[in-house]
Amino acid sequence: MEQPDPTPLSTELKPVDSENLKVIEWEDFEQELARLWSLSSAHKEATDKKLSLQQKLESLIQVKEESLSRLNELDEMRQRLEARKVAMGNMLMRSKVAAEDVKKQEEQLSTEVRSLLVAGTALSVAGKRLREANRLLAGERGYVHRKNLQRMLRMRQRYMISQVSFLYPVKALTGPGHEQELESFPSSSRSGNSVESKPLNQGTLSISGLQLSMLPFKKSFFTDKKEVQRSATAMGYVAHVVSLIASYLEMPLRYPLHLGGSRSYISDYAPSTEPTSSDLPSNTLLSINLKPIEFPLFLEGQDTTRAAYAVFLLNKDLEQLLNFIGVKSLGPRHVLANLKELLRTILSPEYIDT
Repeated sequence: MEQPDPTPLSTELKPVDSENLKVIEWEDFEQELARLWSLSSAHKEATDKKLSLQQKLESLIQVKEESLSRLNELDEMRQRLEARKVAMGNMLMRSKVAAEDVKKQEEQLSTEVRSLLVAGTALSVAGKRLREANRLLAGERGYVHRKNLQRMLRMRQRYMISQVSFLYPVKALTGPGHEQELESFPSSSRSGNSVESKPLNQGTLSISGLQLSMLPFKKSFFTDKKEVQRSATAMGYVAHVVSLIASYLEMPLRYPLHLGGSRSYISDYAPSTEPTSSDLPSNTLLSINLKPIEFPLFLEGQDTTRAAYAVFLLNKDLEQLLNFIGVKSLGPRHVLANLKELLRTILSPEYIDT
């Protein structure tokens, strides 16, 4: 058994009171020394255990501190996780709303696509119809064919009206005459502006050699009967020409003619001036409007006012025919001048191509 070093023992000795000193006999010294040594060993062992425990406690404390810090970190992470869960919930709600919006937009887009498909189909059908129409227009029965038919029809109309012009020629009499024609009086054009009569450089117009003079319309007791008869015959010629041209052009006249040679009449659907509209009901007034009134195109045994109005209506029929072929009338009193202009326009080469 090794002897303990006396130095550490001496260094650890503390001054004590003399009363506490214990006197050890020599015989017991070795035993006491052994006991002291064992106590010292136990003390050292206890110190070592204390150090070991201290180290373990320190490590445990460190572990505890680390665990506490990790718990704090875990709490922070848990809080961040909860915040992220809330954010994810909000994002999920927004995504659901966005998904619903997308679904609605998809449905709307699907509807629009279907509408677009229907419109595309309709457009395709319209395109086919357009191509078919273009093909038909370019074909045998197309625009060119109709244009040719129209040209042939107008050529036929011009030929037939040329025959009428041959039967009833409207010419200018050479040399001044003592009687002035109806066309020499000033009148108003169709647009309402005042138009002076055209001076006839080649003389007064006539139809089949007969003139339309103003003397019969200034009827008096001394009026020449032959002059009245010639005027009535000329008006019958004009009425016949107007009726034939209207039938060839397939144009219903506004004022229908009742041919009778020198005893021809023209009808007007204007109401009579005898009854007033306040004295008649609306249905009676309508029946009066539909009842034609005939006006004579001659003066023998007739009122000059009615005969003059008949000439005015005949000229309105001429104006209607002129407007139908795109020519402006010369006025309400230019009977033979309007007739000559009508014949000239129809017999011109430009009439076929218009």
